[in-house]
Amino acid sequence: MVKKKTYKPGSATIAMNKRARHEYFIEEEFEAGLELQGWEVKSMRAGKANISDSYVIFKNGEAWLFGATITPLNVASSHVVCDPTRTRKLLLNQRELDSLIGQVSRDGYTVVALSLYWKNAWAKVKIGTAKGKKQHDKREDIKDREWQRSKERMMKNANVR
Repeated sequence: MVKKKTYKPGSATIAMNKRARHEYFIEEEFEAGLELQGWEVKSMRAGKANISDSYVIFKNGEAWLFGATITPLNVASSHVVCDPTRTRKLLLNQRELDSLIGQVSRDGYTVVALSLYWKNAWAKVKIGTAKGKKQHDKREDIKDREWQRSKERMMKNANVR
């Protein structure tokens, strides 16, 4: 009899880039695989990853994740020379690569990493084509978010009475 693994909600996410949605308008999202080394997988399982300053660069028709930091574990990586900020190759279909390269070169978009998560046993990164926000757009988003919060508070207080 095969035992089915229980699913823990919220445990699949390794790292989020919350600042990306504040700084950019995200137009389109893609899911990409990551080419990793063994020590990187162990560190990611321990939650030692950070993608807050990462973005995607294109070189020779391939996509590379630049600026992501995966801190090595002392126990797992004692015999390997680890570079925490090395550039990691993204695994995408040719059609997705062509679309991304076209948008970046022609339309002036940039590609940023949005989240890093597990999908079954594979590490995946969600990337998005993004256009920068102006200061007034950021203020507008903050105003909307605060209004939603205060509206929920009012509804909660009205329901309590």
